[in-house]
Amino acid sequence: MRIELDFISVLAEWPMLVKGVAWTIGLTSISTVVGLALGIALAWSRVHGTLALRAFAGSYVETIRNTPFIVQLFFVYFGLPALGLRLSPEMASVIAMVINLSAYATEIIRAGIEATPKGQIEAGMSLALQPHQIFTHVVLPPALKKVWPALVSQIIIVMLGSSVCGQISTEELSHAANLIQSRNFRAFESFIIATLTYLTLAMALRRLLNWAGPRYLFGR
Repeated sequence: MRIELDFISVLAEWPMLVKGVAWTIGLTSISTVVGLALGIALAWSRVHGTLALRAFAGSYVETIRNTPFIVQLFFVYFGLPALGLRLSPEMASVIAMVINLSAYATEIIRAGIEATPKGQIEAGMSLALQPHQIFTHVVLPPALKKVWPALVSQIIIVMLGSSVCGQISTEELSHAANLIQSRNFRAFESFIIATLTYLTLAMALRRLLNWAGPRYLFGR
C-alpha cells in the first residue's frame, strides 16, 4: 500500500494558517498579561488578605484547577448567555484562558512569595516603606525570579490549550487546520503542519519569556 502525502495543497492555504497563528499569538498575549496580573493579586490575597479574601481566592483556585479547561470555556461561551451576557467566540476564549492561567499562576506566585526571607521584609519596614511598596519592590521581584520557570511552563500550557478554543469557532490555529482538512481531505498533512507550528510557537515563546522576565519583571 502506497501512501502519498500532499503538503503543498495544505500550504496553499497559507493565509488561513497565518490568520490562525496570529489569533493564537493574540489570545496568548492578552491572557498572559491579564492572567499574570490577576494571579499576582490573588496570590497577595491568599498570603496577606483578610479572611474573606483568602477564602474567596482559595475557592477560586481550587474550582478552576480541578475542572477541565474545555468545561470552563463552554461555561463562559454557552453558560453566560443564560444570564444575559453574550460574548463573541474570541472574547469568551480570552476570558476562559485568563481564568485558567490566573488560577494556576496564583499558586505558583504564592509559593514564591512565601519563600521570601522575612529579613527582606523587615529591611523594607526599617526603611519606612509602605506595605504596597514592600510588596511590589521587595517581595514580588525575587518571588517572580524564583518561580519564573514554572510560570513560563504554565503560560506555554495555556497557549497550547488555546487549540480547544476552536470548538467554539475561534479562528485560532487548530480551527484553521481543521477547516483546511475539511476542504481538501488532507487531515494528516494539515495536522502535521499544525503540530510543527505549535512546537515552533512553544519554543519561541519559552525563549521570549526567559529573555523578557529578567529584563522587565525581576532583574538579573
